Amino acid sequence: MMRDLADRVAVITGGAGGVGRALADRCGREGMHIVLADVFAGPLDDAVSELQSCGVDAIGVVADVSDYDDVTRLADAAYDRFGAVHLLCNNAGVGAGARGRIWEHTLNDWGWGLSVNLWGVIHGIKAFVPRMLAGGDDGHVVNTSSGNGGIAPLASTAVYATSKAAVTTVSEVLYAQLRAAGARIGVSVLFPGPKVLKTGLLTSAQHRPQRWADATPAAAPTTIDEVEDRLRAAGVEPDYTPVADVADEAVAGIRAGRFWILPASERTDDRIRARAASMLARAAPDYMEA
Repeated sequence: MMRDLADRVAVITGGAGGVGRALADRCGREGMHIVLADVFAGPLDDAVSELQSCGVDAIGVVADVSDYDDVTRLADAAYDRFGAVHLLCNNAGVGAGARGRIWEHTLNDWGWGLSVNLWGVIHGIKAFVPRMLAGGDDGHVVNTSSGNGGIAPLASTAVYATSKAAVTTVSEVLYAQLRAAGARIGVSVLFPGPKVLKTGLLTSAQHRPQRWADATPAAAPTTIDEVEDRLRAAGVEPDYTPVADVADEAVAGIRAGRFWILPASERTDDRIRARAASMLARAAPDYMEA
C-alpha cells in the first residue's frame, strides 16, 4: 500500500486537461514528481509550465497512447529522468463520436474508441508494470473507467461504454494477478463522477485522427457550449462533477489501497444494485438507460 506519496514518481496520461490535469495538480501537492503525457503538445507544455511554476518537478512527453511505441518512449523518458515510476495513471480517453445504432457503427468508430480507451490502458500496463515490478518498490496503477460501461452502459454510447467495461475487467485481472504474484503494486479502477465531467472528452470527436476517419463523419461539437446546447435540446440540464473532486477521491483511494474508486451516490449505487439484481434473476437488462 502506497500511503506516502512524497518524492514518488507519477506518470499520468491524458494529462494536459480534465481529470489527468487535476490528478497532476493533486499529486504535485503531495510532493510527487510528475510525468505528464498527452497527444496535444501546446496544452501539455502549458500544463507542465503551470506545475513547475508551483514548484512541482514535472516533465511532459507528447504521446499517443494508442501507439505502443509512443508509450514505450514515455516509459523511457520517465525512467531516464527519475529512475523509477511508482504511480501509473492510465487516464487518456476519447468519446468515439459514433452515430446511430450499434449495428450502424463503422469499424473506424470501433477502431478509434478502442485504440485509445482500451489499448491505451493495455499499452500502459505492458510498458510500465514489468519495470515497476523489477524496481521492487511499492507502487500503484490507476485505470480510468466510467460508470457508463464499467457499472452499467448507456445504450446510446456503445463504443465508449464497451471500452470502459473492458477497462474495468482488465483492472480486475491485473489486481488479481499482481496479488497472486505477491507484488507490492496495488491496482484501482477509477470511476469519475457521479455526474458528467466538464472535460475535453465531450468534444474529443473533433480530434479524430485521419487513420480512423469515416467517409461521412458526424458533425462533432467543438465547444462545451455546443455540448450543453445539445443536452438542453434533449431535455437534460448540464450538471457537472468538479475534476478536482475526482482527483481527491483518487488520491484517497490510492492511500487506502482501494480497488474500486467511485464516489457514493444514490444514482450510482442504484445502478449497481439494478444490474446485480438483473443478473441474479437471469432477467433482461431493463436497468439500462437510453
